[in-house]
Amino acid sequence: MGVHEITDSPPSSSTDLTEKKEANAEVIETTADEAAFEHLEHELAQYGVSEEQFEEVKRLANSYSLEDARKRIINVVKIHEHDPNFPHILIEKFKTFLANPDIEAHPEDHEVFIKEVKIEVALITYNSPYPQVRAVVANEDDPDMPSSTVRAWAIGLTFAVLLAFVNQLFSIRQPAIGIGANLVQILAYPLGRAAARVLPDWGLTVAGSRVSLNPGPFSKKEHMLITIMASVGGSVPYTSLIIWTQYLPQFFNQRYAGRFAYQILVGLSTSFIGYGLAGVCRRFLVYPSYCVWPTSLVTIALNTAFHSNRPVRHRGPFGRLFTLSRLRFFFLAFGCMFAYFWLPNVLFVALSMFNWISWIAPNNVHLNSVVGFNNGLGLNPLPTFDWNNIIHFGADPLMLPFFTTFNKFAGSFFSLFIILGLWYSNAFNSSYLPLNSNRVFDHYGKLYNVSRAIDAEGLFSASKYEAYSPAFLSAGNINIYIFSFAIYTATLTYAVLYQWTEIKLGFSEFYNSFRLRHARDMSRYEDVHNRLMRSYKEVPEWWFAAVLMAAVVAGIAGVGLWPTHTSPGVVFFGIALCFVFIVPIGVIRAMTGIEINLGILSEFIGGSVVPGNQLAMNYMKAYGMVTASHALAFTNDLKLAHYVKIPPRQTFAVQMTATLVSTFVCTAVLNFQMNNIPGVCTMDAPNRFTCPWVNSFFTASVLWGTIGPRKIFGPAGQYTLLLLGFPLGLAIALSFWAVKRRFPQWSWLRQVHPVVMLSGAIHWAPYNLSYIWPAVPFAYLSWQYFKPRWPGLWSEYNFVLSSALSSGIAVAGLVIFFAIQWPGIQIQWWGNTVSYQGCEGKMDTCRLNYLGTDEYFGPRIGDFH
Repeated sequence: MGVHEITDSPPSSSTDLTEKKEANAEVIETTADEAAFEHLEHELAQYGVSEEQFEEVKRLANSYSLEDARKRIINVVKIHEHDPNFPHILIEKFKTFLANPDIEAHPEDHEVFIKEVKIEVALITYNSPYPQVRAVVANEDDPDMPSSTVRAWAIGLTFAVLLAFVNQLFSIRQPAIGIGANLVQILAYPLGRAAARVLPDWGLTVAGSRVSLNPGPFSKKEHMLITIMASVGGSVPYTSLIIWTQYLPQFFNQRYAGRFAYQILVGLSTSFIGYGLAGVCRRFLVYPSYCVWPTSLVTIALNTAFHSNRPVRHRGPFGRLFTLSRLRFFFLAFGCMFAYFWLPNVLFVALSMFNWISWIAPNNVHLNSVVGFNNGLGLNPLPTFDWNNIIHFGADPLMLPFFTTFNKFAGSFFSLFIILGLWYSNAFNSSYLPLNSNRVFDHYGKLYNVSRAIDAEGLFSASKYEAYSPAFLSAGNINIYIFSFAIYTATLTYAVLYQWTEIKLGFSEFYNSFRLRHARDMSRYEDVHNRLMRSYKEVPEWWFAAVLMAAVVAGIAGVGLWPTHTSPGVVFFGIALCFVFIVPIGVIRAMTGIEINLGILSEFIGGSVVPGNQLAMNYMKAYGMVTASHALAFTNDLKLAHYVKIPPRQTFAVQMTATLVSTFVCTAVLNFQMNNIPGVCTMDAPNRFTCPWVNSFFTASVLWGTIGPRKIFGPAGQYTLLLLGFPLGLAIALSFWAVKRRFPQWSWLRQVHPVVMLSGAIHWAPYNLSYIWPAVPFAYLSWQYFKPRWPGLWSEYNFVLSSALSSGIAVAGLVIFFAIQWPGIQIQWWGNTVSYQGCEGKMDTCRLNYLGTDEYFGPRIGDFH
């Protein structure tokens, strides 16, 4: 976005040069101004800044004094100096301005440069400083546009109920099926348009405002409100996993867990604690412009595509002029992906898991351990032709900035060699186990049988444990724990080193929110979106506080009124953990699109504080990890509403209602499943309702709750050294900070993000490099190649393309599930079986070392406790 200084050509030789220069000084100055403004206007127009908007930016810039501009620039540099999303050339331009004392001493000698800088600063105030945001988010608003209408509520709640029902019902199936908000966004548009055509304009006046069944054309605000309701309603309560493991006889057989009141209390408490925290954190994570929330831009791009009728004319490759509207482009890309998705997922599965190097020698342990897609580390230059694999875990290369995708890949690539080193050196006896498994094993190399370490009530049995085996982890899983511990300390350190200014600003605003004179003062957030949102009433802080308190009471009642053998203090533990991490991990997610999961930390602390009690550990995990995850999800929705200019109180009502309805629907479906599906969560269950996630959750709850981290990571544990990950994270964050301080001229260092790199380092077991590397070329093409060369084309179609491809996969996946997978149809031929040959077939097929008959590895029985 930066603008280079414009210099005039040297004048022709003349004896009256001085006279000519003096006579034409005003003309030259005007020409330079016009050239600078024309260049800047053309560049900004590529990102959707119209001529009228540019004139407004110039007017705003002219209102700044030199001192005012200087103060604003100091603030911009302070906040955005280490912001990898902010244009580096602009930061350097601002630093040049601040470092030159002659500008303040002799402003007349730098008039063109000063005017350019003022315009750049004014643009940050008038609009978003980020081109990707300006590309899809309008910097204008119509306060009279309907949003919270009867038809929007009817459609939104219908989809919330439908998504809650389907996602809960099929969450226990292998493979699971789920409906996302992007599919609802597509379906809601024709329904809203139909309602606008069919419904009569019947209404009544309430509190001075008319409420009508049909207030006019279906608006983009109504559309987004429906999408937010669907997003909230589609989330299955995490506490259902706790209920499953408690209630079923093959697990802990605690029959009180079948009571609806118990289920609904714990379900509501985790969700609404998260929402209460989201409201508290909106001054940290929603209002600041640097909180971009990349994942929200795709949703807004699709919303804009449905409701934008402006003409499109953009130059692209080979000078071709593109005039296709966003909506037509969306459906074209959507149809192509829908048709293509059948090829790698039904007709030619080898294209999805393109482990072509493994085909050379399918049974070669050393080859497949490095290049294998299914059971190896996935070092393959061409691993997949399936877009669904590329965007796995939300790592969409069109949606996330290039630096995010590349940093994640770099961290994963580096940790690959650590995993190989652990395996080949037989560190922690890992060579007797599969290389990259997320399962837990005993000292016979078999899956850990938790029933041999617990008593009849599901509590830890020391005698049975000592007669059986410690728990062992694969090399890939060991790597995950090392860098998971590291990422927590690195996140907090990074927040202090790089985000302290933003965090202090957030705390200041949070404090001011309780002061009557300042509670609704949004002037400190000067970007256009906060300025436009001043037209609407803000949600009082006490509303969120009341939600938080009610959720805490529900949680205490759920844990305390039934024989859970768990202190209600776990509720406060979760809130405390969230308060420590929510802002640092929230800012990182808002800037990079990467979420730091608190699951392992919650398990580690919970299992250490209450050893031998799996249920207590599960509740610590639920109130520690899940509330933070919910808070960030709700915050993302708040940012969506902020971008589209939905009144905050309407967003509050929508999220609250959809969460309430969804929790009741999911809980009702859960009870139906537990009591009406014969053999549910066993291998004999009908329709593949075998509950893979429930079984994994049960195993983890016993290992980290019943056996406990002390026996695994404690002083006598076999994995005590893994705790070095905590100081390692601190060292990594400090090292990158020191290097950036030492070499500030290395601009590429601004794109290095240690926390994102660490998130790539834990992207293993059972996933591998084949799920990360393919995104890098696409991210480079989008953000580094197309964006600077054809910014108008990129801003018009990039996020729409991301949404179209994801939506095509979602719809095709649903059709394939019910048409092919549900009836059990299988297409057997070489292209669908070659990817599962040899070591790539079963996890136990290829290991580095094998045991003889009656042999076992690790501590001798009787030597571990």
